[in-house]
Amino acid sequence: MLDTNKPFEESPHSAPARQGAGFDGVHGWAIAVLLISLPLAAQSQTMQLPASGRSLQALGGVVSQQATAYGEGATVVEPSVTAGGVYQGSVPGEAFPAGRLKLSLVEAVNLGLKTNLGIITTGAASSTARAQRMQALSQLLPRITGSAGGTETQVNLAAYGLTSLGSISFPSIAGPFHYVQAEASFNWNALSLTSIRNYQTAREVDRAARLSERDARELVVLAVGGSYLQAASTAARIEAQRLQVKYAQAIYDRAAAQLTAGTNTRVDVTRSLVQLQAGQERLLSLEGDYQQQKIALARTIGVPLDADFEFTEPLATPDLPAIAEASELQAAYDGRSDLRAAERQLKAAQQALSAARAERLPSVSFSGNYGAMGVDAGNSHGVFAATGSVTLPLFDGGAISADVRQAEATLRQRQAEYQDQRGQVEQDVRIALIRLRTAAGQVQLAELNRRYAQETLTMVQDRFNAGVTTTVEVVQAQQQEAGAENDFISSLFALNLARLTLGRATGSGEKSLGTLFPGPKH
Repeated sequence: MLDTNKPFEESPHSAPARQGAGFDGVHGWAIAVLLISLPLAAQSQTMQLPASGRSLQALGGVVSQQATAYGEGATVVEPSVTAGGVYQGSVPGEAFPAGRLKLSLVEAVNLGLKTNLGIITTGAASSTARAQRMQALSQLLPRITGSAGGTETQVNLAAYGLTSLGSISFPSIAGPFHYVQAEASFNWNALSLTSIRNYQTAREVDRAARLSERDARELVVLAVGGSYLQAASTAARIEAQRLQVKYAQAIYDRAAAQLTAGTNTRVDVTRSLVQLQAGQERLLSLEGDYQQQKIALARTIGVPLDADFEFTEPLATPDLPAIAEASELQAAYDGRSDLRAAERQLKAAQQALSAARAERLPSVSFSGNYGAMGVDAGNSHGVFAATGSVTLPLFDGGAISADVRQAEATLRQRQAEYQDQRGQVEQDVRIALIRLRTAAGQVQLAELNRRYAQETLTMVQDRFNAGVTTTVEVVQAQQQEAGAENDFISSLFALNLARLTLGRATGSGEKSLGTLFPGPKH
């Protein structure tokens, strides 16, 4: 019988039992107090989306523009392509061979698709969205962890007020004692509609990012192709201007010879010299522009800025098939990756709103652990715990309502952006078709005008050589021929760029590039 008047003492026969079971007296009681308690599952939170789904547009873009130029010849359109932000730069590509390299438009675009910074940046953004989708998926799957360890401890029972229990007195210090444990823990939010909607939101964002990455390729095609065509047109202008300088030099030499022979006046010689020097000035300006355009193109395709390359893509006059506006619009609605990305961003916002509303619903979770605990590995016993819980928010101070309102505002913004993007696609297609038809008509007229101007210049030069006219008529004819040649080159550039722009407008730029610009025939 236990003597209640004596302090608690360990029985000499209790040691073997204590070693076998791993518990004894106050030691065993203290260890029981240290058993692991399982946390209750927390309520899932809604994934918050930014108000706008156009985050990648802040990185820059590519714009095809067109203005009307009023020059020496006919009124023509002057198109241009402007790349902004990350699309202006690139990373170094593969080793560039020494010497002069001939580069076709398709080859230049392929280099840009590998090295342009816009491709790399949107690829990184797509990888980030993919990682966020994986993180959201992990919230739906069970988590299992394992742990093993040993503990050496001593407890001051008096500090906790554990001095006696009735007539039983406790020692003020329990221990030191030790125990070892190894266990596996299991946690699973088995049913949380908010977590499910969060995953669906992240999945739509991931799909939108992939589509934006694909759209970036279309922008690179337009940026590189437009820069290539612009540089190629400048190269054609340089060749035409060199011919003009050659003509002007011949006229000046002829006028000077006539002055020496006494059959011409000083004013005619001066007039022809002014025309010659003006032509040389324009030639220097064109050559400077050409070198700058080559550097800008090299920056977009990862080529060394001092690389020596020439353009082999001719500014040809293609045979344009009949184009139906309705079919081009439908092709754009189906093929434009930026429009489809906006649609995915809209669906993501819808899922986020559903996730916010689902925060008011109960969620079900399970958790537990199983392991062994004892004085040492040879004297241990299995321990386990299992918990199932249902969590229902009763009062949250308006946090769920705030989440719902924020998700509704995001959804309205995404709806507006989708409708705006659809209108932008239609605008791009219609403008591209207008530019294509305009450029095609101007090419035909400019080609005829160039032929007439060349014939006129030839006849005037013959008259001047025969001494029946002055340099006034020759200079005028030269200016007309130079203007007609420049107008023809501008119209060719506008036509080829319009074809490239239409491919971008319909979302088929990369796919149709080889067909539109097959390269020169060898």
